[in-house]
Amino acid sequence: MVPQCQVEVLYFAKSAEITGIRSETISVPQEIKALQLWNEIETQHSGSTDVRNQVIFAVPQEYVKLGDQLLLLQSGDEIAIIPPTPPPPVSGG
Repeated sequence: MVPQCQVEVLYFAKSAEITGIRSETISVPQEIKALQLWNEIETQHSGSTDVRNQVIFAVPQEYVKLGDQLLLLQSGDEIAIIPPTPPPPVSGG
């Protein structure tokens, strides 16, 4: 069995609006796929399903899309839920 750890989830933009909080501490397995982590968050905040395709994680300050990427977490890690960076504007002339 994979040991659990306590991580701090930081909510930004729409995810903060939906959850009604800016941060919380949750207990998750130290080895977890990004999508599984999102599912853990969804079980605690059902409205977050609405932004599933509009957010990415910043896990120890590295961008991670929601998917099969394995995350290796430590107690005290911060996981930010942020909107993806928009593409640069296209200039024309």
